[in-house]
Amino acid sequence: MKFVDEATIKVHAGKGGNGCLSFRREKYIPHGGPDGGDGGDGGSVFLLAKEGLNTLIDFRYTRNFKAQNGQQGTSAECTGKGGDDLVLDVPIGTTVIDMETGDVLGDLTEIDQKLKVAQGGFHGLGNTRYKSSTNRAPRQTSPGKEGDVRELKLELKVLADVGLLGLPNAGKSTFIRSVSAARPKVADYPFTTLIPNLGVVGMSGDKSFVVADIPGLIEGASEGAGLGIRFLKHLTRTRLLLHLVDMMPYDGSTPEHNARVIEKELKTFSSTLSDQDRWLVLNKVDLIPEDEVQDACQKVVTALSWEGPVFHISGLASVGTKSLCATIMDYIDDKRQQEEADPELLVLADHQRQIIQAEARDRIEDLAIMRRQSRQKSKIDDDEDDYDVEVVYVE
Repeated sequence: MKFVDEATIKVHAGKGGNGCLSFRREKYIPHGGPDGGDGGDGGSVFLLAKEGLNTLIDFRYTRNFKAQNGQQGTSAECTGKGGDDLVLDVPIGTTVIDMETGDVLGDLTEIDQKLKVAQGGFHGLGNTRYKSSTNRAPRQTSPGKEGDVRELKLELKVLADVGLLGLPNAGKSTFIRSVSAARPKVADYPFTTLIPNLGVVGMSGDKSFVVADIPGLIEGASEGAGLGIRFLKHLTRTRLLLHLVDMMPYDGSTPEHNARVIEKELKTFSSTLSDQDRWLVLNKVDLIPEDEVQDACQKVVTALSWEGPVFHISGLASVGTKSLCATIMDYIDDKRQQEEADPELLVLADHQRQIIQAEARDRIEDLAIMRRQSRQKSKIDDDEDDYDVEVVYVE
C-alpha cells in the first residue's frame, strides 16, 4: 500500500430541512389551525481516529465528502428526519488544519478520538411555531440553515517515543530490525527506506517503547535535495532523538562531516526540534579495529563539540544495542513519572510540540513555494527560448 502522509479534502455538512406550512382541516374539528412541523437538522462531519490505519491513501483520490441533509417537516406537526452524520476514519496521529484560516482544528492522538470538523445546518421552523393569541393562522416558516463547508488539510505524523536521524545507509533500518520485530528493507545502496517505519521494542515485563525510522537525509535536504525534509515532521511527536552516525562510510567521507550535515539540516528544519533531547549513536563500530574505536569515536564527539550522551553500537552484530535500549527505557520511564507528578510539564511539552509542528509546517510550505517559483521561472525561460529566432537576410 502506498504511504500517504498528507491529504487535502473538502467536507460539506448537511443542510437543515425546511419548516412546513400546513393547516389542520378535518371533519368534526371546527377549529383547525396551523400544524406544520419543523425540519430535521443536517448531518455533521466527524473525523475518527481508528487503530490499524497507517496512511491517508483513502483521501488521495476521493476528496469531497458530504453529510446527509435534514428532511423537510410535514403536516400534523411531524418533524422531519435529521440527516445522518458522516464519520471519516483516519489514522492515529492525524493533525487537522483549516486551509482557509490556517488554524489547527485538532490532533487525533488516541484510539477512537472523535473530532467534529463541520457542523450540520439548523432545522427550519414550521408555521406551528409562529402561532400566538394574535396570530392564529400564521403563514410564516423558516428555511433550514446551510451546513458548514470547510477545506481541510490532513497531516499524518507517526506516534513514537524515539526517532532516528541519519544519512542514508547510517544503519537506522538495521538498528530497528535488531531491537524489534519490524522488518524494514535493508540493502547495500542508499535510500532503501522510502517511508517511515515503526518498531516496538519490548523490554522486561510489560515495558516497551516505539522507535520511528525515517528516510535518510542528505546535504542540501533543507533546499529540497534528495527526499528532502518532508518526513522530518514525523519526529515532532517523539520524546527522544537518536542521531546515528556511520563510522565506516561507504563513499569515503568522514563520520565527522556526515554528523555535521545532519546537525545543519535539523537546525534549518526546526530550531526547536534541534534543541530537543538527542543522543549521539556511533554505529558500525565492529568494522573498526578494536584499538582504534575509541580514537575514531572521539573525533566525531570533538568535531560536534558534543556534550550529550554517546553510545557505541553495531546494529548488524547487536553490539551495545541492549544497553542502549535499556537506557532509553529508563529515560522514557523517568519522563513519564515526571509528567505524572507535575502536569505542568505535560502542558509545556505539548506547547513545545505545537511550536515544532508550526516551524516544520512553515518550512515545508516555504520549500513548496520555492519549487513552484522555480518551475514558473523554468517555463518562462522555455517560452522565451521559443521566440529566440535567428533572422537571416538573403541578397
